[in-house]
Amino acid sequence: MTRLLAIALLAAGSILAVPAAYAAGDDSPAPPGAAADPDAEAGKAAIRGKDWNAAIAAFGKVAAKDPKDANAQNWLGYAYRMSGQLDLAFKHYGEALRLDPRHRGAHEYIGEAYLMKGDLAKAKEHLAQLDRICFFGCGELNDLKKAIAAYEKQKK
Repeated sequence: MTRLLAIALLAAGSILAVPAAYAAGDDSPAPPGAAADPDAEAGKAAIRGKDWNAAIAAFGKVAAKDPKDANAQNWLGYAYRMSGQLDLAFKHYGEALRLDPRHRGAHEYIGEAYLMKGDLAKAKEHLAQLDRICFFGCGELNDLKKAIAAYEKQKK
């Protein structure tokens, strides 16, 4: 019985691991058997190099090829936010969340964008969403908690 439970837990973990990584909009490689999109790879490289304009151009191409790609929208939001273009960041984070309401990365990043705008209440709304989504906790929840705590400490 214990062996069956262990096998079931391992199987559930492997099924959940790949989508969770992509939901965050992270740097994970393409799933096995899937070809990596060269524009997405160029966008990720631009983000690592903090070349926000190149990231916007690359992820704009990804989004144009697949308008239903929530990760591309999330990365666009991130690049726009980091370049200081908050209105466009909110637009793309909003689209990512419309496409995937449980997109952890978009919730974290839009929460951080709200902090940049000075809207602590809206940031906390997305923290609450992450708290519901990340039943056992997740990096995005922890990161937004830290950002909110730092924001609150700075405002005191």
